[in-house]
Amino acid sequence: MSKNIVGRHINLSDSIKKYISDGIDELNKYNVEIISTSTIVSRDNTYKSAVLVELVINLKDKNTIVITERDKDVYSAVDSVIDRAKKALRRHADKIKDHKIMSFKDLGTEAEAVLDLEPDEVEIVPMDLELHKPLDFDEAIEALKAEKKRQFIVFNDYDGHMRVMYKRADGKFGLY
Repeated sequence: MSKNIVGRHINLSDSIKKYISDGIDELNKYNVEIISTSTIVSRDNTYKSAVLVELVINLKDKNTIVITERDKDVYSAVDSVIDRAKKALRRHADKIKDHKIMSFKDLGTEAEAVLDLEPDEVEIVPMDLELHKPLDFDEAIEALKAEKKRQFIVFNDYDGHMRVMYKRADGKFGLY
């Protein structure tokens, strides 16, 4: 992770730079891939003797977090920025961690796992091939809307590639 600490219209002492750097190092505990950070400390002319601290965190996958804080003391402004950054990174890490790949229970209440069936219960039924002609996109949507039990359907898209359309738990359609 690269760190860039800059002072605009203000001279930053080594102790302030080290304080900011140590605060940024604490952000690594959230296990998100931080590519770079940029901290800009400037004098705010709109308020009397106020300091403006801006922290820009560039994350993997083109995510950027920008946090700005204004205070009379540089150290308290840096503390506020670091605390808000920790909160934002914790939320981002939780969002990544809680993102679940579609599980079997999302397929619906009528879906059954093949592994739960006993070997003597498995029955293979021959199908009429005329019923399973290649579908296009519009036909696949209409077939899924008409079906109550079927959860997914395979069809060929406009380029001739095999695609899978499925019903999601929220009633919308997904496409692979």
